[in-house]
Amino acid sequence: MATEALLAELTTAGHWVGELSSSALSTATAVVALAQVGREADGDLIRGGLRWLAQNQNADGGWGDTVKSKSNISTTALCWAAFGAARADGDFAEVVARARVCLEWVAHAPSRAVFGALAETRDGASPASVSRAEARAPRPAREGACATLAAAIAARYGKDRTFSVPILMTLALGGRIGWEHVMRLPFELAALPHQVFGAVRLPVVSYALPALIAIGQTIHHHRPTRNPLARLIRELVRAKTLRVLESIQPENGGFLEATPLTSFVTMSLASMGLAEHPVARKGAEFLRASARADGSWAIDTNLATWVTTLAIQALAPQPGALSPEQKLTLRAWLLGQQYRTEHRATHAAPGGWAWTDLPGGVPDADDTAGALLALLALGTVDGETRLAGVAGVRWLLGLQNGDGGIPTFCRGWGALPFDRSSPDLTARTLRAWSAWLPQLDERMKARTQRATARALRFLAKTQRADGSWLPLWFGNEHAPDDGNPLYGTAKVVLALRELRDRGIAFPEEMLRAGMRWLVAAQNDDGGWSGVRGGPASVEETALAIKALAGSAEVAAVDAGVGWLTARIESGAWREPAPIGFYFAKLWYYERLYPLIFATAALGRVAALDSSSSSSA
Repeated sequence: MATEALLAELTTAGHWVGELSSSALSTATAVVALAQVGREADGDLIRGGLRWLAQNQNADGGWGDTVKSKSNISTTALCWAAFGAARADGDFAEVVARARVCLEWVAHAPSRAVFGALAETRDGASPASVSRAEARAPRPAREGACATLAAAIAARYGKDRTFSVPILMTLALGGRIGWEHVMRLPFELAALPHQVFGAVRLPVVSYALPALIAIGQTIHHHRPTRNPLARLIRELVRAKTLRVLESIQPENGGFLEATPLTSFVTMSLASMGLAEHPVARKGAEFLRASARADGSWAIDTNLATWVTTLAIQALAPQPGALSPEQKLTLRAWLLGQQYRTEHRATHAAPGGWAWTDLPGGVPDADDTAGALLALLALGTVDGETRLAGVAGVRWLLGLQNGDGGIPTFCRGWGALPFDRSSPDLTARTLRAWSAWLPQLDERMKARTQRATARALRFLAKTQRADGSWLPLWFGNEHAPDDGNPLYGTAKVVLALRELRDRGIAFPEEMLRAGMRWLVAAQNDDGGWSGVRGGPASVEETALAIKALAGSAEVAAVDAGVGWLTARIESGAWREPAPIGFYFAKLWYYERLYPLIFATAALGRVAALDSSSSSSA
């Protein structure tokens, strides 16, 4: 049943596309961006977005990133700002009031009076009239409310300003806080050669250069730099950095295919009177094109390459699941997604793959390793496939950090969370490297083996005392600090088991400890969550089953299979869980994840059982 359901999702083009969850955060940022652009024709989109937000407000008055997510301060603040930016507080008075109360509690404001003062000055007033209202407000209370909210948002992200500054800027554009509460971004650094970006330790992650430029300029525009020398430098490089921004924008206008990033850039330029700048125009067109019929926006257009490589690997244990014609189509499509030239935004070398087949994609470690594994799973390696695979292996070798681990986009940007090496990316890369070793010449094979040894040392160093590993791109809202050790540990255990089968040595206790953690983390009902005792999900249970299948942990695997098959039989298995992290603690779920992960787990169990029976 799982295999049939997954195959039914193949598009007429011959690959998978999937569907990402609608996002309150994305919807709010798109509304603010279009409101700043100020085109009367966008009125329906803006009103539709606000209605969707109102309809999907949580019971506590806040919003989570998905309709299944708990309220969080970032998304709630952005939604609150959206109603202000659209001058719609009066039309949605109850929604806005409930959001304000939620923010009071989430931000741990010292008293209701503080946020009450903020409400009196902000709610019901358009951004243009806020300054007059402020003159009548109790200044200490109002400033205290703004400072409390700004501090709480900044604290959520720590030193990483990739998301905290855009949120604060959006609150300022929505008339909710003053510009004095928005931290500056050194956009002038974008005028430097890209080769030095890692060395200068930018306060944003590698993929956020568009935000650094646009938002940095906007803050400088609304709150000019006081230092005369710094102000002069910033004025001198404004035009140059705008040209950099224009040069890295994809053809369709969508930076990373991401609604939030594109919205932040668009609203920034529009707020400076640059709504007709080519970057702002293309950004607004992207937002119009990506709006959904229900009024919402997703965090990204699609994860087509990612879900396709996952689906191919999930079906691999079933040799007849894909026809020869389907395999040929998938191979050709996948080869066509490989980047053959340097990427103009991140300057990544040729040879990598991104998560999507659309212009806003950026080559990254997880998708490159996934593509390499999928190409092998499709069968015979011909000359073209071998060339692409060797290039992909070389690309990953060039990405390895000095600590031996694998980051997402760029080597050497390890100062901030989403640029650091991570166990899940390193584990998938190890699987790809070891699988492609027979295809490599002796020189590259030796280089890959040395890199493998370094990566294994990284995994040994990052294993936690309880035997688990934490991933980078997946989380669990029910776990401490939103981590998901189930995902991270399952990915590393699977990789280590494959390496052992291929004769690659590593400390066996590292694998045994990881497997012990997985077994101990299983819930009493047989399912798995991000942490023991949390609500089990199809995705997490399937990951654990796949990692343990064929091991001595038969009882755990059987209980997990029982839980999973019961969900399939009841029809509840298609319900995705919001375990995906998408840049800076932004949650998502993907409709195909349950189908893919369940197919992968049950297919692996069935294949191993069949192999055992044949051997017997």
